[in-house]
Amino acid sequence: MASTKLSRTAGTPTSSKKFTISFWVKRSNIGSAGNGHIFDTYVDSSNRSQIHFDDDNVIDFRLAVSGSNIGRLKTNRVFRDVGAFYHIVASVDTTLATADDRVKLYINGVQETSFSSRINPSQNADFPMNGTHTIGAYGGGTNYFDGTLSYFAFVDGTAYTPTSFGETNAASGIWKINTAPSVTYGNNGFFLKMDTTSPGSDTSGNDNTFTAAGTPTLAQDNASNNLVTMNPLDNYFPSFTFSNGKTTVATGGNYSYPQATIYVNKGKWYWECKPISKASGQDEYMIGVQGKSATAVNQPAQSNNGITIYGRDGDTYGFGGGGTDYAASYTAGDIIGVALDCDNNKIYWSKNGAWSNGSGAWDSATFNAAVGDKAITDPNDVPQGGYSPVAGFYDSPVAVLSFNFGNGFFGTTAVASSNADAAGHGLFEYAVPTGFFTLNTKNLNTYG
Repeated sequence: MASTKLSRTAGTPTSSKKFTISFWVKRSNIGSAGNGHIFDTYVDSSNRSQIHFDDDNVIDFRLAVSGSNIGRLKTNRVFRDVGAFYHIVASVDTTLATADDRVKLYINGVQETSFSSRINPSQNADFPMNGTHTIGAYGGGTNYFDGTLSYFAFVDGTAYTPTSFGETNAASGIWKINTAPSVTYGNNGFFLKMDTTSPGSDTSGNDNTFTAAGTPTLAQDNASNNLVTMNPLDNYFPSFTFSNGKTTVATGGNYSYPQATIYVNKGKWYWECKPISKASGQDEYMIGVQGKSATAVNQPAQSNNGITIYGRDGDTYGFGGGGTDYAASYTAGDIIGVALDCDNNKIYWSKNGAWSNGSGAWDSATFNAAVGDKAITDPNDVPQGGYSPVAGFYDSPVAVLSFNFGNGFFGTTAVASSNADAAGHGLFEYAVPTGFFTLNTKNLNTYG
C-alpha cells in the first residue's frame, strides 16, 4: 500500500465519546514511523486520533484535542513480524467510570496492558471524529503506510471487544478472522474488506466509500489467506530494499541472497519471479531456493546450505560448485516460473511459460515432471528443515527482482492472465503445473 491511501470526509458522528477501530495488518518495512501510519481521523493538526507503528516498532494510539494528547496508549511490546497478520483493535468509551477502561488496545484478541506512555482521557471527554478519515497515510500529510491492510472496520458509537471481529480457533489456539462481523456501525462506520475490485468499497451497509489516492494493490494476500513474501529481517546486506508488500527486492551488494518468510519441507509449490533491471555491465540474477545458513562470513553460494539457483546465464548453481548448463539465458522483463517438489526432492524452472528440458533449451509450454528437473537435497536435511524461495544477486550491486507468490502482481503491474492452482488460489501469469500449489496459509495447511 506504499504511496497510496484511502480517504473520505466523515459526517456528524453517532458519538464523539465511543468508537472502535479494527483491522488486520502485515508490515513490509520496519523501523520507521514515516511508513507506519495506518489510520487517522483528521480535523486539523491539533485535533485528531491516529494509530501507527512508531520508529521503534511499537504501536502508538493517540487522541489529540487542541494540540494535546488527552488519550494515549504506546506499547512497550514491539511488533517486528513481517510474515504474519496482526489483528489490532482500539476501543474507546470515555463514559466509563474507571479511567483505565476508557481506552483499550487489543492485539490478536488479547488486551495489551504494558505501555511506555499511557494517558487516560477524562470521563465523558469528546473527540473530534467528523474530519477526514484516512487509511494508509498520515492525515494531512504524505507519510504512507508500507504494508498490507485488510478487513478494516470503524464503528461509530460503540466500543466493541475483539470477539466481534475474530475468534480463537479451538484446534490450533490461533486467533482467526471473522470476515462478516455482526456490529452496529453508526453514522460514520465502515467495513472495507480490501479484497474486492475496489479497495475503498464499504460493505457495512452505510455506503461510506473511500476514495483512493495512488493505486492501491488489491491483494489475495489478506488476513483470511496469508501469502508468503520476501523477508526484510533476513537481510544479508543491510543495503537491500523491499517494496510492494515485500515482493520487490533491490540489492546494493554482491553475493546477496535474501529469502522469503517461510520454509517448506513437503508438498509441491509454484511461484513466479520477474527481473526488473540491473546496472549496465553487471552480471547475474539468481532465482531458486535455499536453506537458512548464510551469515556475514558464510556466503550462501560458498557453503553447503541446500542452495539451488538458476542464473541469468542459463546455468544452475548449488553447494558452492560451478555452473551447470540448464537452459537459455533470461533478462529483464522475462518471467521465470519456479516449481519446487519437496516430496521428490526436485526443482524446475520455466521462462515465459516454456519449461526447460534440463539440457540447455526451453522445451514446452506443458510441464512434464520427467524432464527438466534439478535434484535438490532432502528438504528435511537442509538448515532449518526446509527450503525458502530466494532472490540471488551475483556481481550486481544494483539490481531489482519482483516476485509473484500468487498475489497477481509484479510490483504494481497486474499479471495479464489469471491462472490459479487446482485449489483455486493464486493469480499467475502462466499456468500452474498440475499438482503444484500457491504458497499461502490455506494450501500450507492442506498440502504442506
